Amino acid sequence: MVLTKLFRLDALHLDPRAVEEICRDVLSGKLVVFPTETVYGLGASIYTPEAVRRIYTAKNRPMDNPLIIHISRREHLQEVAAHIPDTAWRIVEVAWPGPLTLVLKKGRAVPPEASAGLPTAAIRMPAHPVAEKLIDCTGPVAAPSANISGRPSPTTGHHVLVDMFGRADIIVDAGETLFGIESTIVDVSVEPPRLLRPGAMPIERITEILGVEIVVTDTSRGYTEAEKALAPGMKYRHYAPKTPLILVEGSGPRGLVEVVEEIRREGKRVAVIVSRENLKLYQGVADRVVAVGSIENLFEVAKNLFIALRELDRFGVDVAVSESFPERGIGLAVMNRLRKASTKIIRLNS
Repeated sequence: MVLTKLFRLDALHLDPRAVEEICRDVLSGKLVVFPTETVYGLGASIYTPEAVRRIYTAKNRPMDNPLIIHISRREHLQEVAAHIPDTAWRIVEVAWPGPLTLVLKKGRAVPPEASAGLPTAAIRMPAHPVAEKLIDCTGPVAAPSANISGRPSPTTGHHVLVDMFGRADIIVDAGETLFGIESTIVDVSVEPPRLLRPGAMPIERITEILGVEIVVTDTSRGYTEAEKALAPGMKYRHYAPKTPLILVEGSGPRGLVEVVEEIRREGKRVAVIVSRENLKLYQGVADRVVAVGSIENLFEVAKNLFIALRELDRFGVDVAVSESFPERGIGLAVMNRLRKASTKIIRLNS
């Protein structure tokens, strides 16, 4: 246990004295929880490798699962990456700052602790005033999401207090994050570029920027685990509630109703994660029903997904069941998270 300092900041009117204190602490080797536009991160300066190692301990994170290097200026990119291809620069020009992480050959400044010993590094420039101001004064920061490893990522100040109080030296609470789901990760160190993890930036947008198709695999869709983690979210179970979660794919909502009814006949209490359009179908069928948003607004679904997964553990049910969502746009990221979080996937005929 460590003594945790808590700062509650207004992202649009930052207290310069608080920011200065946080920066001093980070440069001295402290761990900081900070908001980004995607989820909250648990960060350490890349110039303090011992602090970077502490991230793994604080999260109970496997040491072969690399971190993301967060930068605030393009000059930082030259420091943390080497042999930057034209493909990367085309994306940077249009999509940074924003919820997109690029995997590149790593530069000398990146400690092996941050890259899990790999020759590449995952790098992004977050679009959040707190993250930008913090990194401006500390330099590049290595950070995964600020949750206990394997659990749903934190999107509110309350989430990080639950997971990281007593584990991180500093927690910066700036309210709810914008997207509520992690960044998209694309490997541009290879040709053609590969999607390693879908996220808040739709893959269709990246394809539009580059003018080439991005390779999408069963691993990036969440069906299989990679033998080696080239980036976060590729290996190990992620995003999972403590409550066992069953994902039902195919057949539409009626198939899910039948799954829920069968589980309840076994005497088990069931919670269901659904779209707003299908909410009424499950009322009276399940013990608890959580609507995460509209099928017509998958950004809303993504924003509420981790909140819903965390709520499951407060319901006191035996099992949770989730319907599936369209894999278009950010929906691909939603389905990746649900597959990675699930203890079981049931595929029904459509």
